Amino acid sequence: MRTSLVAVMAMLLAAPAYAQAAPDGQGDPQASDVVVSGIRPAYLGEFSELETPRAFATIDQRTLEDNVILRLTDALDFNASIARQNNFGGLWDSFAVRGFAGDENLPSGYLVNGFNGGRGFGGPRDVAGVERIEILKGPNAALFGRGEPGGTVNIVTKRARFDRTFGTASGLYGSFDRARGDADVNVGIGKAVAVRLIGFYESADSFRETVNSERYGFLPSFSVRLGDATTLTYDLELTRSATDFDRGVLAINGVLGTIPRSRFLGEPGDGPLRATVNGHQLQLQHDLNEKWSVLLGASYRETSLEGFSTEAELTRSRQRLFIDGRSLSRQRRFRDYDAEHFVVRGEVSGDFTLGGVRNRILAGGDYDSFDNGQLFLRFRPPAAAGQTLVSGNIIDIRNPVYGQFPLPAVGPQTDRLDTQRAYGFYVQDQISLTDTLQIRLGGRYDDFSLRTLNRANGIAQSRAASRLSPQAGIVWRATPWLSLFVAYGEGFRSNIGADVTGRVFDPETSKSIEGGAKLSLFDGALNGTFSVFSLRRDNVLVADPANPGFSVPLGRAGSDGVELDINGQLPGKVDVLLSYAYVDARAQADVLDPNFALPIRVGDPLINIPRHSLNAQISKDFRIAARTWRLGAGVQHVSDRLGETATTFTLPAYTLVRLFGNVQLTENVALTGEVKNLFDVTYYTNSFAALWVAPGAPRTGSVGVRVRF
Repeated sequence: MRTSLVAVMAMLLAAPAYAQAAPDGQGDPQASDVVVSGIRPAYLGEFSELETPRAFATIDQRTLEDNVILRLTDALDFNASIARQNNFGGLWDSFAVRGFAGDENLPSGYLVNGFNGGRGFGGPRDVAGVERIEILKGPNAALFGRGEPGGTVNIVTKRARFDRTFGTASGLYGSFDRARGDADVNVGIGKAVAVRLIGFYESADSFRETVNSERYGFLPSFSVRLGDATTLTYDLELTRSATDFDRGVLAINGVLGTIPRSRFLGEPGDGPLRATVNGHQLQLQHDLNEKWSVLLGASYRETSLEGFSTEAELTRSRQRLFIDGRSLSRQRRFRDYDAEHFVVRGEVSGDFTLGGVRNRILAGGDYDSFDNGQLFLRFRPPAAAGQTLVSGNIIDIRNPVYGQFPLPAVGPQTDRLDTQRAYGFYVQDQISLTDTLQIRLGGRYDDFSLRTLNRANGIAQSRAASRLSPQAGIVWRATPWLSLFVAYGEGFRSNIGADVTGRVFDPETSKSIEGGAKLSLFDGALNGTFSVFSLRRDNVLVADPANPGFSVPLGRAGSDGVELDINGQLPGKVDVLLSYAYVDARAQADVLDPNFALPIRVGDPLINIPRHSLNAQISKDFRIAARTWRLGAGVQHVSDRLGETATTFTLPAYTLVRLFGNVQLTENVALTGEVKNLFDVTYYTNSFAALWVAPGAPRTGSVGVRVRF
């Protein structure tokens, strides 16, 4: 690993770049351009925002840079429709869109350039190499296939650009000894070949005692023009990370704050968990003419996660903390997870007139192969009443002493391989009935299979199913700057596992309807969307009341809400961002939760979903002392939310304030700085249970230098 670090650091010094536009709009062109290589986005088509019949939001590159955002999860905080979920001890990205999350035992799914990049266990996503983040709200199964009903996150990466050679570099130092370097250089070799090299290295301690991390990555992109009408692009993703597994703090009798937010309740002797990603994307676009094009693509991604952890025992009968209020009984676990994911797809898009009516069509197909292997070993403490310090693997939460006895050995728990295969075909047509009225009709057919192999005993179960997912929408351009829309869609997501009889679960299904208004003001400088939505989800996994330890797909849930997203520039060149969401996400069936078989009642809220969320920001460029300064401030508010399913444990609301700024010292050198959680608020971002609660960071800050050429 150290050899690789040396290589990465050498690359960072030799090929500097971290994209940022100069305040006067000069410099690296990527900050203002959207098309970076001639490859159009898959599945989405080419539609202006005002003629798209669904809510859509973008987190752009400037927002990420201004706020020194380094992780995908932090970036998604800028959209209020997204709520943080259980982050698996800081080892994966997990979020809900419009109140609905995926499988709590897997990372949340997201796309990278239209390919699924969230499946597997590659650690939290770094934003190095990210051009922008798109949040496609509502069900997208009619095009993408399997997914969440609340929406889809698509990351658009920086790609090689023709005819330009440019680069930037950045170095950053921040609170808790966070040190980071980023590099990005683009070389356009004439009009036919372009190479872009992106890399990063980061090492950091944490406000959490004994917890630290190290990560690095190399994300190059290569583009070739094969004639005037054909472009081939290849993207590589190589990342490595090592970080201590951290379940956070705990609440005693439902009360948080008994121990400081810095206190670590695991064991430093476990060492870090190590995550790796090796990913490849290849895309070919051929334009048949000005109105028709073909897009072919393939993606292959390997991920792995391996290491030990020590975590609070959640079963009440095994937890001594509930007896004396200070002795925390803990499990010890070992995980060796690996996954392979392969996708190939093809799509044709066209724009034609039939019977005097304009049609814009997308049609295509894809094949998806995903193998997910999980080896999981653990030690569990015995019944709480008979525990000793050693047999309970106990730590005193009020006066922790690490490593006071040998770490317990772990034994077999799970050794499983899930194999998913799927293919699908889709078509979408947006029809212009008049100059101001358009309808969108579409659907997708999927055929998929799931095979689950228990590698410990050789028993396998399998199931195959097919699904038709329709969509429909209508959009009316009421004025040149205002459009109104209504949309309906259905979707599904595979449920992994089997019931007590060995029958693999039916997929989870969903229905969604939304409507709203979109506006574009000041010649497109300021854009906004207001939407109202209602989602329903069926076949949610819950505990089997007749067979403890097994699940059945009998749960139902609903989510209703209102959203407002505004982004752009006001007169006077004042940049604004406003995102607000009201989400009422609740159970719609009396069932038992799948983890501890506790009763869930109709109307109970869903875990980690706040009713009210807000993120607002304002910034502006100034000329002071013959230099260009950029100053800004933002606020984030998250209301209280359920912290443990089937209980009344609640995470408190919080409001955070942030400041940021930068100054151009010379034409090519900028000094940057930012402060997060300005008023040092104690807050909690998410939880899985009252004994697994993730605390937010105290006041932190950083300073950095960016150089461009």
